[in-house]
Amino acid sequence: MTNPADVAPLISALEQNVRRVVLGKSDTVRLVLTGLLAGGHVLLEDVPGVGKTVLAKALARSIDCDFRRVQFTPDLLPSDVLGVSVYDAPSGRFEFKPGPVFTHVLLADEINRATPRTQSALLEAMNERQVSVDRTTHTLPEPFLVVATQNPYEFEGTYPLPESQLDRFLVRVRMGYPSLADEKAILAAQRERHPLDALKPVVTGADVVRMQEAVRAVRMEPPVVDYLLAVVRATRGHKHLTLGASPRASLALSRATQARALLEGRTYVLPDDVKALAVPVLAHRVLGTGAGGDATADERERVVADVLDAVEVPL
Repeated sequence: MTNPADVAPLISALEQNVRRVVLGKSDTVRLVLTGLLAGGHVLLEDVPGVGKTVLAKALARSIDCDFRRVQFTPDLLPSDVLGVSVYDAPSGRFEFKPGPVFTHVLLADEINRATPRTQSALLEAMNERQVSVDRTTHTLPEPFLVVATQNPYEFEGTYPLPESQLDRFLVRVRMGYPSLADEKAILAAQRERHPLDALKPVVTGADVVRMQEAVRAVRMEPPVVDYLLAVVRATRGHKHLTLGASPRASLALSRATQARALLEGRTYVLPDDVKALAVPVLAHRVLGTGAGGDATADERERVVADVLDAVEVPL
């Protein structure tokens, strides 16, 4: 098991490198890094033009490993993402041609512009780290991270992600607009060229695997475990929710809090880690009490925030 102290310089270098490009969004950067360190996937949701793709690219370019970007569109097919078997005449056999999902970091840009059939093609890859094509299973490389971006559902030409797909994302992150000072800095930084052009890798794929192993060594004491479970279970009987967070959500929140503790330079989880991550980890995994369980992201986030206020924090 990797010692958390051994990877602290790597984590710091990775964070600082991404923040060279993504200005004024330290909390957002940390949430994305939490997803990476926890071995999960990240969903970046916000209006166009606030830097979702830039953040994903900055993270990918900071790691010396394979990176692929797929622009999701309504005409994109599952085989365009997963790959396809092609008949090879000389050998008389079908040969598998891997798709862009066979990479270490996959940027699924505007994922909710693809049809549900294509969206669901990623389910097995995200959950099992493998792809099945023509009754043959192909293992994906490690590390494997999907960073997906999406525009709000009310935008024309988008297809809401189903609950099963949302559940595969460890955290759901919003970028938000930059402050005035940060926007001025962005204009100055891109006056001659984009800072992404000069960004170099600072860690390797093997380093990322070591960091993910170090997360598993972060301690979570029984009172913190009880608090985390109390928060999750409180969503299941909430009057404004028809579907609360599942045991998979408990596991996701647990691993995310370990990753956050490591980012903060600690070898143990605090209740503050649970409070900081409950909304980005749980809000997209619950359903509201509206028609068909419909509820906006804001409404679900408010419900999870209310749960945090109601559950007693251990001293």
